[in-house]
Amino acid sequence: MGSLKDFFSGKRVVVTGGSGFVGSNLIRVLVESDARVRASVHKSAPQIEDDRVEFVNCDLRRLEDCKALTDTTDYVIMAAAISSGAGVIANSPLVHLPDNIVMNTNMLNASHSNRVKRFCFISSSVVYPDTCDRVKEDDAAFTFFDGYYVSGWMKRFSEVMCDMYSRLGDNNMNTIVVRPSNLYGPYDKFDKGKSKVIPALIQRAVDGENPLMVWGDGTDIKDFLYVEDFVEGLLTVIAMVDTDLTVNIASEKSVTIGEVALEILKTVSPLSREIQFQKDMPVMIKERRIDSSLMRSLTGWQPVISMQDGIKKTVSWYQTNHRSV
Repeated sequence: MGSLKDFFSGKRVVVTGGSGFVGSNLIRVLVESDARVRASVHKSAPQIEDDRVEFVNCDLRRLEDCKALTDTTDYVIMAAAISSGAGVIANSPLVHLPDNIVMNTNMLNASHSNRVKRFCFISSSVVYPDTCDRVKEDDAAFTFFDGYYVSGWMKRFSEVMCDMYSRLGDNNMNTIVVRPSNLYGPYDKFDKGKSKVIPALIQRAVDGENPLMVWGDGTDIKDFLYVEDFVEGLLTVIAMVDTDLTVNIASEKSVTIGEVALEILKTVSPLSREIQFQKDMPVMIKERRIDSSLMRSLTGWQPVISMQDGIKKTVSWYQTNHRSV
């Protein structure tokens, strides 16, 4: 925290998606680093209550709102996005497209017009092709897993827009694109039907579901990263890198969904409970491994929270804040 505080103290930072999962975690760390934080909210109230944060109710689909939000700002972190789990993506593949493209376009336009020093776009590993190899930054080649066709193009085009604004713009606005692995942790979306895999399983396990139902056959391989590690990495990149950059931020610890479900049950209850796999339910890519060596070489960053500790922290947070029974 010390080095981040040295950099961010007094800096004016805009975080979009201030009531969301990543945005809330970013705000918490930034205010402790003495940054001057302004955060956008729209339909949902902020999850962080702190007088040091200027929350601005605005609609990022409106360019004038984005320009007002980014006025007199040093750094912008684009954490606002419409996201969902596998079921929503399978049934409504276009849900991620129009609003996300408009919001990303408007925020880049407004940030450039207001001469923001550095714009950070949070992208995704959906930009990579369907492969069992550990993907590196240069592997994004405009081919996508079928289930990620829409979200992959949306994220990839937004990345290209970042390059356009930094390379072709006339005010030297640096853009940083970060591609995280699957994030989980406090302030996540615990919403039946919309949650991603870890919050969905935690919610159902804490609420007593028995057997615990897991979509797919449990053998899907993912790279999960605790959100506090991700936030530390993202802010470290902004503080240490003053050129345009695209970088993965990942744990490089590949685990199966079945292993994650078992760890959640071990954390939630000492009593034996069964896991039942629903092979007929929609799942996404079978295997995703991410290389984070560029991040390590540039900044020295390493994740410090293990999967076991991360799940314990997330379960504890959910039990304190959202348990429904």
